[in-house]
Amino acid sequence: PIQIQADGEIISRRTQAKTIDDALREAGIILKPFDRVWRGDTPINSSESLARSANNSPRAPLATLQFTIQRAFPIQVDDNGALTTIHTTAPTLGEALRQAGVVIYLGDSVTPDLGTPLAPGYQVFIRRSRAISISADGRTYQTRTRGETIADVLKDEAIELRDKDFSDPDGKTALKDNLNVTVMRVREELVTESEAIPYDTVWQADASMDIDEHQIVQSGVEGIKKRNIIMRFENGREVRRTIEKEWIDAAPVTQIFSYGTKITKRELTLPNGQVISYWRKIRMLATSYTAATSGKTRANPTYGITASGLQAGVGVVAIDPHVVNLRSRVYVPGYGLAIAGDTGGGIKGRRIDLGYDEWNLVLWLTWVDVYVLDPPPTLDQIHFIIPDSPRERVPATR
Repeated sequence: PIQIQADGEIISRRTQAKTIDDALREAGIILKPFDRVWRGDTPINSSESLARSANNSPRAPLATLQFTIQRAFPIQVDDNGALTTIHTTAPTLGEALRQAGVVIYLGDSVTPDLGTPLAPGYQVFIRRSRAISISADGRTYQTRTRGETIADVLKDEAIELRDKDFSDPDGKTALKDNLNVTVMRVREELVTESEAIPYDTVWQADASMDIDEHQIVQSGVEGIKKRNIIMRFENGREVRRTIEKEWIDAAPVTQIFSYGTKITKRELTLPNGQVISYWRKIRMLATSYTAATSGKTRANPTYGITASGLQAGVGVVAIDPHVVNLRSRVYVPGYGLAIAGDTGGGIKGRRIDLGYDEWNLVLWLTWVDVYVLDPPPTLDQIHFIIPDSPRERVPATR
């Protein structure tokens, strides 16, 4: 004997059907897709044999098999605008969606609530959240949101942008799935830098001082320039420096030298007893050369011809014309009288190159006093300020 409860009716009958499906068909009950068959509180497969369901021993009296047919009913699901129909026998909306394979993520919105008991004709609305990756304050994590912009998701996550903080992309950017958002914490520091301002040096002529005498009239003092700089840090990394303000904290003080322009004629007695008159004495580093060491080949038409047109050799010396005027007469102790008749690429400042004939070169490398003989040139032709190089090394005293 079986008893079937279906569609609001209870049907009792006896049957020799082999399966539950056969017994239901004999009773005029047609199972539709997604309908369920229960025996007591246990769902069973309708293709199961009746004998197995009865499970009676041969000697036991036959017990009535009781079955309940639970009809599936449709519910309409709007999943972010995609419409589907689900047939279910589940007691609640959440169970119906689970059985239908509809995954609900944290952050998704489901209306009505997932715990709502179901009835035929229900309409369900699912509004999907988006998967977003957020990097903020030293950590990166995944979340989901139904917000429309990055500003919305930051608000949902209680991430506050303070002062000059910003997000990348910016807060107005529309959200899309799997978007990576980085929160940039901005810190600014104000620092003050100092920079030395070099002082100028001016020379003032002093007719009361002898030529080549110098005197400091005013010592130079470096000035100080200061600037306020705003250092910008984003997530702890310096990205920019901006000068906010710049000013002269202390102006430089010009260094003033006075130099002598007084020409005093003096006399010098040479080893041979000759007396010469000179107007200037310059300490210079002396070297020596010949036409063969001047850098020109013998095939050169100007071989042995100096800058003044004189023939290179004894009695012609090379000088820097910014120190000693070309064609000046000079006297070099140990060498003799000469004409400043040549120049040279390496003869600069306090250098003098003593000319020799090719067959009688004497090597020089020593400091000497060079006397510039009378008459002196006009004042506008005199180089009152001459270079201070090369410099003579004075041996240290013990």
